[in-house]
Amino acid sequence: MVPEGRPDGAGAGEESARLQAAGSVRKGCDLLANSQHGCLQSRRARIHQQINRELRMRTGAENLYRATSNARVRETVALELSYVNSSLQLLKEELEGLDGNVDANQPQSEGITVPMIPLGLKETKQLDWATPLKELISGHFGEDGASYEAEIRELEDLRQATRTPSRSEAGLELLTAYYNQLCFQEARFVTPARSLGLLFHCLTRPCRYDSLTGVPAQQRALAFEKGSVLFNIGALHTQIGARQDRSCPEGTSCAVEAFQRAAGAFSLLRENFSHAPSPDMSPASLSMLEQLMTAQAQECVFEGLSLQAPVAPRDCLAQLHLAQEAAQVAAEYRLVHQTMAQPPVQDYVPFPWTTLVHVKAEYFRALAHYHAALALCDGAPVAEAELPALEQIFLGLPVSSEPRGPALPQEQEERRKLGKAHLKRAILGQEEALRLHAVCRALRRVDLLQVVLVQALRRSLAKYSELDLEDDFCEAAEAPDVRPKTRRRPEGRAPSFSRVKVADIFHRLGPLSVFSAKNRWRLAGPIHVARGEGGFGFTLRGDAPVLIAAVVPGGRAAAAGLKQGDYIVSVNGQPCRWWKHADVVAQLKGVGDEGVSLQVLTLLPGAEPPGSGDRRPALGGLLRSQKECGWETPEPAQASPRPLLGWNRKAKRGKSGGRLSPAPHP
Repeated sequence: MVPEGRPDGAGAGEESARLQAAGSVRKGCDLLANSQHGCLQSRRARIHQQINRELRMRTGAENLYRATSNARVRETVALELSYVNSSLQLLKEELEGLDGNVDANQPQSEGITVPMIPLGLKETKQLDWATPLKELISGHFGEDGASYEAEIRELEDLRQATRTPSRSEAGLELLTAYYNQLCFQEARFVTPARSLGLLFHCLTRPCRYDSLTGVPAQQRALAFEKGSVLFNIGALHTQIGARQDRSCPEGTSCAVEAFQRAAGAFSLLRENFSHAPSPDMSPASLSMLEQLMTAQAQECVFEGLSLQAPVAPRDCLAQLHLAQEAAQVAAEYRLVHQTMAQPPVQDYVPFPWTTLVHVKAEYFRALAHYHAALALCDGAPVAEAELPALEQIFLGLPVSSEPRGPALPQEQEERRKLGKAHLKRAILGQEEALRLHAVCRALRRVDLLQVVLVQALRRSLAKYSELDLEDDFCEAAEAPDVRPKTRRRPEGRAPSFSRVKVADIFHRLGPLSVFSAKNRWRLAGPIHVARGEGGFGFTLRGDAPVLIAAVVPGGRAAAAGLKQGDYIVSVNGQPCRWWKHADVVAQLKGVGDEGVSLQVLTLLPGAEPPGSGDRRPALGGLLRSQKECGWETPEPAQASPRPLLGWNRKAKRGKSGGRLSPAPHP
């Protein structure tokens, strides 16, 4: 059920902290947490390969069995088919055992709580960025790729660290930082005409293992890498939520927050990513995961309400509110179970997951009837003003409507009979939950879940025997359903990328508005421009890089070959790609009569001007600006506020205009 386990002892934490203090490990990376998880994924992949091989053998044997009329051949093939089917059954049971490992992610606490379903990360292999990046920088950007070894190493180290994030806020920040960094690389290296981009066209296909099946998936696209990181952000939230100590109010609040953020991450990914090469990132799977995390958050809400203040058995309305909350949790899990039982999700969702969700649906529906029985049997007689609220809970009637069914009993004997009927439904539901638990071999090893179910059944049986009278031979009426309702419905919360500030690793290449794979340019210079009586004969506009807005006909600049629309990238040998307008003007004002040596950049036809045109992002509908995503531009530069996190939605972007200034005069 939970496809991983990680050492979290004191020794492991001290060793990880020691490595981080030494500077060899990034903050948020837990190198000691990868061994068991990697072994599980490798074993899953191996088992799936064996299953595929057996399926191919079975298909061939079945074709031969149907095609031949020789009795001895048919007998031999039938015997071989029996061996193949037996091997398939054993392999599937072994895979179910791996998927059913739940104890590793459950919290160590004194309280007894129902286990949650966390999600494993999409693992990946190490990726070589150096060769394609150096070739790209040399070929497209016209610079020495070898001089960017430090930047390439930093990007590789960042990706390597995200393979083993710690289950903490630091691990989430590490994944978010890498995601934001990928947004920079997408803006710089992905072209509108080729959604794969120059970078990932040169890279070997990055491999990401499916979180549900362990099967490796490859796609030569930066979008797949970004989507996998976003998936891991959601998966890490599920692991953090499952590890909370939900026997205290603080733990339940943290768990609710974690599962809400997980649901928001999967929702964001589902809305903006398509054509995934792995089942866990398909729209159907992401929708199921979103529903599952919302249901688990709703379960934590119920647990938090139960812990806020012990509910007295005679507090009728409080017991009924708990009954409605439990019914709401049951309704959420029934919806998740229906989704898991439908193709194509049912083909790759682990069977223990489906069973546990079904068990929880039955358990919480029984718990709703149990609290309703306590309200009826132990609760004090309610006032007449409270009857509409009770009828709304049991009969599902609007508050303002006239009663259309039998009124709730007010006599003690009638309340006892109705409470007994609710207890009967509670006992039947708890027995069904125990039966489902016993059917799944993986769940039978989860002692904590069995303890919770057995305790609930014993509690209901004890209350039922207390209400059951010896001379009570009347058949109890069927108890009505408890209407689901919650005072706090958790909603998915999308990841906040702006919390983590990052700087573009390859900022030395220049501002993204010009120096990206979307543009083609030609460098000219150095061009010597002498100062004339009216100045240099051109006007400037904008920041980083500064644009030559106009050239005076017949002036010194025109004679030197400068043109309107050129970008100044060097002044007297000093690179000024990131300089502001005022910095370039000040440098030109300080030039004497000898003039100035400029290097300029001219955009070639077919390039996308920085001030116009539509971006064609690589994933699908998410738009964020640099400020929203926490992008930082190194000083003294100031990048233009183009939306760089967009995936498939077209967005107009423009370069900051600056002000039109005349050329400086002596």
